[in-house]
This record gives sequence, structure tokens and C-alpha cells, in this order.
Amino acid sequence: MYGAIIGDIVGSVYEFRTIKQKEFKFFKDRCFFTDDTVMTCAIALACIKYKETKNLEEFKKVAESEMRRLGNKYPDAGYGYRFFDWLQDEKMGPYNSYANGGAMRTAPVAYVADTLEEALTLAEAQCSITHNHPDGIKGAKAIAACIFLARNGATKEDIRKYIEDNFYQLDFTIPAIHRKYKYDISAAGSVPQAIESFLEGTDFEDSIRNAICLGGDADTLACMTGSIAESFFGIPEEIKERALSFLDPEVKTCLEKFNQSVNISENNNKAL
Repeated sequence: MYGAIIGDIVGSVYEFRTIKQKEFKFFKDRCFFTDDTVMTCAIALACIKYKETKNLEEFKKVAESEMRRLGNKYPDAGYGYRFFDWLQDEKMGPYNSYANGGAMRTAPVAYVADTLEEALTLAEAQCSITHNHPDGIKGAKAIAACIFLARNGATKEDIRKYIEDNFYQLDFTIPAIHRKYKYDISAAGSVPQAIESFLEGTDFEDSIRNAICLGGDADTLACMTGSIAESFFGIPEEIKERALSFLDPEVKTCLEKFNQSVNISENNNKAL
């Protein structure tokens, strides 16, 4: 899940300062982690528990609890207003959002799932805690599918075909749309673009640059793209080390616990 967090950090300074080009300083000193990182950590902690129990209902309970706990610990991380209301009201349930909030935080589920079907089930479960609109769930499942497939040896052609057969038509290119693309937090208007940014990327960094050059919701676009690109390309150690310098102890601890739990370095060539 380093890829999601790195994308979030790099994109953080461009969310409201659109840059329509790929040539920019990758890490700026004023970069920071946002709600994308905080919520990814919350789902990661729930995934650690799920790996032990394989209990879906328990997973959802832990995910909701950690989302509220961490969300309230970092109240200024940049949440949407409806999600912020949800954080403040423990009785509030899902609110039919079709935004990309469920997709941006879904990466960890692809590391604890043993099958593609299980990854999709977990993606929907964590997403529906808040973003229970079909479009929101569709986006979360699509990102989780890309990560799971990439981790298990799928080619880019395999991934593109699966997404087009099951989720979105990727009938555009990043160079063709990057000038006219505008801020869009809907899952339908950002998840396909994040996936295409990865598919056209030549490596991890290039994929992130593709996402950010689109402008708009840059941190979340790059978060989603980075989560897929990590599972396909890996991450250069120097990029990973630089990203760690922007994190506080709680987020670093979450990363360490998650990596230890899922043994991130192993080659998990499971059957699809």
C-alpha cells in the first residue's frame, strides 16, 4: 500500500493547483499526506484482523471503527463534507455516495485476498460502509481487481481486458484527455482515468505523473494509480524512503504492521 500513499503525497500539492504536464518535481517540500492515506491505513488495520479471522462481518466492524478513530485523529486531512459528517456522527450509516472515497482506500484488500472474488467482496464491504452507491462500489472493486491481478502476474493486456469486460470502457488515452479533463471526484469520472494512467505508465513514477498531469482531484487520482502501479512495477527504494519522511509515527506504524502481516516481499502467485 506504499503506492497509494506515495501517490497521495505527491499529488497533495496539485489538487487545487492543477499542473497539466508530466515534468514537475516529484516530491515538493510542502507535500503532505491527506485523507487518502488516513483511510487507506484504516482499511489496512481491518485487513490485518481479517487475515487472522477471515470473517467478513468482523472486517466491516473493524474497518468502520478504524475509519472513525483515525479520521477523528486527523480531522484536518481534507475529507469531503459528507464523510466528515459521518466521522462526527457515530449513528450515521452509509450515505449513498458515488464518489471515489471507497476506491482510494481499497488497496489493502488486494493483499489479504486469496482469490479475485474475495478481493472484490472485501472491496465492496469496505466501500459500502460509507459509499454504498453502485458507482462508488464499482470503482472500489475495479481498483482492487487491478491490484490483485497485477500482483498475481497478469499483463497489462489482461488487466485492460478484465476492466473493460467487467467495469469500464477505457476508450481514451491520457495525452488525448489531459488538457480538457477537469476536477471530478465521482468514481465513474476518476477511476477509469486512474487505471489508464497506470496502463500507459512505463514505470511506477511515470504512472503517477500520468495521473497528476490530468489535474483535478490529483491526490486521489495518483493514490489510486499508485496503488496499482506498485503491484505491477514495484517501487524504487529511494522513492519509498523519501515518502516515509512525510509520514508521522502512527502512519509509519500502520505500514510496518501491514507489511509484516501480509509479508509484502513474498511472491504471491496465487491461482486466480
